[in-house]
Amino acid sequence: MKIAIINGANLNLLGKREPEIYGSLSFETYFKSLQDRYPNLALSYFQSNHEGALIDYIQQVGFSHQGLVINAGAYTHTSLAIADAVRAVPAPAVEVHISNIFGREAFRHHSFLSAVCVGMITGLGLEGYRLAIEFLQKDA
Repeated sequence: MKIAIINGANLNLLGKREPEIYGSLSFETYFKSLQDRYPNLALSYFQSNHEGALIDYIQQVGFSHQGLVINAGAYTHTSLAIADAVRAVPAPAVEVHISNIFGREAFRHHSFLSAVCVGMITGLGLEGYRLAIEFLQKDA
């Protein structure tokens, strides 16, 4: 089974950016632990600060992978284009947020992705990615 993890804007700064909210572990380190935990899955990881690059990647893997785990960062709240890309591909997607977006600023309470994803995990830190993988694996 192939699952792609897609991170958006500013998530390249995990481990450095606001550790009180996002923790002190880099995503690359966490991703390695996911690969070790799920040796029978083909996990891929892509991060970009550029909306078009995220759309291109979703279109690239959305037809060949059996699941997507997407944390679009701030694009969650602004990008109809990313939501349309997720809607356009057959791979089911789980939306993940490290922090509880509903406990933060009001503008973060709306997600354009929620309507096109099979579910959302928010506020459980990096473990949300693992839970999304578990769901996609079980649902396949």
